[in-house]
Amino acid sequence: MSRAPASRNLKRRPQVTRGRARPKRVGVLDRAIAVVPVSEETLRRGVTGAMFTLACAVVLLIATWLGVPGIVGTAVAEGVGRAGFRVEQIEVTGLKRMERMSVYAVALDQQSRAMPLVDLAKVRERLLDYGWISDARVSRRLPDTLVIDIVERTPAAVWQNNGQLMLIDAAGTLLEPVSPDAMPRLPLVIGDGANAQEAAYQRLLEAAPTLKPTVKGAVWVGERRWDLVFESGERLQLPEGELASTKAIAKFAELDRKDRLLGRGYLRFDMRDPAKLVVRTSGQTMNKAITGEGA
Repeated sequence: MSRAPASRNLKRRPQVTRGRARPKRVGVLDRAIAVVPVSEETLRRGVTGAMFTLACAVVLLIATWLGVPGIVGTAVAEGVGRAGFRVEQIEVTGLKRMERMSVYAVALDQQSRAMPLVDLAKVRERLLDYGWISDARVSRRLPDTLVIDIVERTPAAVWQNNGQLMLIDAAGTLLEPVSPDAMPRLPLVIGDGANAQEAAYQRLLEAAPTLKPTVKGAVWVGERRWDLVFESGERLQLPEGELASTKAIAKFAELDRKDRLLGRGYLRFDMRDPAKLVVRTSGQTMNKAITGEGA
């Protein structure tokens, strides 16, 4: 008995047509990772760390804005500090004369250096206690830097009182002691309360700009009026009151232009009576009437 070919009894398997495999799409991030000369694992760890740092920064900013100790607690703030948000650097700008270490000492005098716990207002307040500092701005620059911008006062004169010399600004603020051996080329004001009259003294000199370069110093007499001492050695006694003294020094400048009073050996010019000029020499006294239009 003949058998049918074995191939006829087998079911034919359907033929599968294989097309070309679709290429896998490569994302922008994957392409970026591929060109970076570090391993993918290292790069991903770095990205994770950066995201953590950013999250901490956001928490820090929100906590600082709301008031950390009362809202999230000191413990959380210390945790933020341990995460890297801790004062490690102080950047100071604007200093010209004041000691930089004094600013550092104030900035670092904190119970905690965790960024959220640094009291910026208190740092500024303590800086303003220094005579040199007119204004200060204190800010954080994450993750680890305090930025301090200083506005210094400008020296305007040297105040002498009870044998002590002190540098002052135009408002009479005390800046720092001055050594007699290192006197700056600034006006000298002498007497009790003379520093508080510095602004008025500057206005007085502005009334006679031609005399200003010749003035060596000024004595605040009896806390009520000025005596001016000139480089050539003479002394000019002015009347009480800012208006009267301003008119008197302007008149004296006019007389000096006409008659050359300074540098001629006179000792003293007395204008305490605005109606006359009293000139004293070593041997005599001369009176000269003064009118509103001239001498």
